[in-house]
Amino acid sequence: MATNRPENAKEFEFTSHDFERVRAMIYKKAGIALAESKQEMVYSRLARRLRANGISSFAKYLDDLESGRTNDEWEAFTNALTTNLTSFFREAHHFPILMEHVKNRRDPVTVWCSASSTGEEPYSIAITLCEAFGSLTPPAQIIATDIDTNVLATAANGVYPIERIEKLSPERAKKFFLRGKGDQAGLVRVRNELRNLITFKQLNLLGDSWPVTGPFDVIFCRNVMIYFDKPTQSKILARFVPLMKPDGLLFAGHSENFLYVSDALKLRGKTVYELAAPRAGSEKVSSFRS
Repeated sequence: MATNRPENAKEFEFTSHDFERVRAMIYKKAGIALAESKQEMVYSRLARRLRANGISSFAKYLDDLESGRTNDEWEAFTNALTTNLTSFFREAHHFPILMEHVKNRRDPVTVWCSASSTGEEPYSIAITLCEAFGSLTPPAQIIATDIDTNVLATAANGVYPIERIEKLSPERAKKFFLRGKGDQAGLVRVRNELRNLITFKQLNLLGDSWPVTGPFDVIFCRNVMIYFDKPTQSKILARFVPLMKPDGLLFAGHSENFLYVSDALKLRGKTVYELAAPRAGSEKVSSFRS
């Protein structure tokens, strides 16, 4: 029998103490600094996890997480609190800069998209590289990572509602996407040539080890640093620097400013950074490892 609750009453009790526990746990796990204003968002997203696990209180859910009794749930907890807002060619001014930076290079171009979300960003990078070299098989390697395994699965699949590419030119849409037919009508799929340029991997920017090495011509880290506090940003940037080629570029989001958290980088253009003191050389090593 359904339980009658007063209008606007919450299904689960969610105290200020519960919220502070969530804030501490996601900060420790993923470096995400949740603002005090996010309490309702946290309740909405984690209430789904309580229902899925048949748990009746936030206190019990968080106790189980911290005790290690539900290790698999850590991934779902992190996924639930990760924001994934993206689109094809978001912050479009970056892509002509990327094209100019990589064209006419003789060595294979290496790019790391460090917060790939559902894939629109790495596929936009791949399209740009194809156009820079005038080929669907450019000499390039892209590694795309994200902490959220759900969005990575979407990205690797490369299937989107057709509305997602409405802002692309007809030429780009026709060249790089296949339209679904029959029960796939209303969907598009990224061409296999683009998907073959990208390796998708799960990666926590706060993890002790990263499944990438370098050096990279370009690193995209856009609209993710805003979720980290300044010490965490500084720590991550310090790990990016050795992975950049001497003339490598780091692309940031429109509301992010790295100059106040790292003296190893200098501004080259609008939210585009380069090394403040380029290294004389860089050993040629693989950009990927298993």
